[in-house]
Amino acid sequence: MQTIGLIGGLSWESSAVYHQALNQGVQQRLGGLSSAKTIMASVDLQEVTTLQEQEKWDDVAEILAAAGRSVEAAGADFLMMCTTTFHLVADQVSEAVSIPLLHLGDVIADAVTARGLDSVGLISTAFPMSRPFFVDRIASHGITVHVPDAAHHEAVNRIVYDELLHGKVVDSSRRTLVGLVDELWDAGAKGLVLGSTELELLVHQHDVELPLFPATTLHVDAALDRALG
Repeated sequence: MQTIGLIGGLSWESSAVYHQALNQGVQQRLGGLSSAKTIMASVDLQEVTTLQEQEKWDDVAEILAAAGRSVEAAGADFLMMCTTTFHLVADQVSEAVSIPLLHLGDVIADAVTARGLDSVGLISTAFPMSRPFFVDRIASHGITVHVPDAAHHEAVNRIVYDELLHGKVVDSSRRTLVGLVDELWDAGAKGLVLGSTELELLVHQHDVELPLFPATTLHVDAALDRALG
C-alpha cells in the first residue's frame, strides 16, 4: 500500500471527510483491521483565505508548496489537495515536489469521460465557478463545463459557509441547489459535478435526474486506486 500525502486545513471539516473516507475505503477494499497510510500537513485556512482575498497567490502557493514538501519528506508516495478553491495554485505545488499530484480536475474529467459524457454542470463555491482555473482544467479533457449564472454564486456561498460548514443541512437550501441543477440541464449539462466537499452533505443522486459526480468521493476513490493498485 502506498502512503497518501494530504494538504489539509482547507477547511478542516473537508480534511476530516477525506481522512474518514480514505480509511473507510481501505477497510472496505481490504477488510479486517486495514486502514489507510496517510500523512497530512494541515494549514491555517484563515491565513490562506486572507491571502486569497488580497490576491497574493504566490504567497498562498508557497504555503501549500511547503506543506507538500513536508509530506513528501515524511514519506508520502503521492499528493492530494483537500480543496477545490486552492487548486488555483496546484501547478506551483506540483512543481515544488517530486511526487505526483493527483489533481481533482483530472479525476473529475476521467469520471465524466468514463460515463461517456461530454458536458457537465459545476456547482461549487463562488471562487471555482467565477475563475477559469478549475473549469479550464476539466475542459482541457474535451468536456464542456456549465456553471450557474453569477447572480447565484453568493447564494451557493451562503449555503456552504453559513450552513454546511456549521453542520446545518437545510431543506430549502437543497431546493435552491436543485433549481440551479435544472437551469444547468436546460443549458446543456448532461451530468452534475459537486465541486465542494460540503455540498455532498446536501445533494444526493436521488435529488437530481442528472448523473452526479461528487468531487471528493471521486478524489478519494482515485487515491485508493493508486494507493492499493
